[in-house]
Amino acid sequence: SIPLLSVPREKNWIELTAYFKYPYDIRKIIYTTNIIESYHRQLRKVTKTKTAFPTDEALKKIIYLATAEASKKWTMPHKDWKSCLSQFAIYYGDRLESELAV
Repeated sequence: SIPLLSVPREKNWIELTAYFKYPYDIRKIIYTTNIIESYHRQLRKVTKTKTAFPTDEALKKIIYLATAEASKKWTMPHKDWKSCLSQFAIYYGDRLESELAV
């Protein structure tokens, strides 16, 4: 019998191992730059303390302010970006060049 804890790992093995095909620098970027999750966490932080908002406009304002605060962090470049960009070019070649040309 297979222990219950190993079933999710075995079921998603292909997705889990795909992450490890990349060099450490790229894995670090993939792991640490999940911007969407970070953004959602910041929105939850400011909306969680309120049980209800008096109007939709009040909710929009607090989300706007949280977004403005979160976006200050988005301008900082990644420490090893040049090295990672070179590695991305090896993996994605022409596809990467077309994205950078935009």
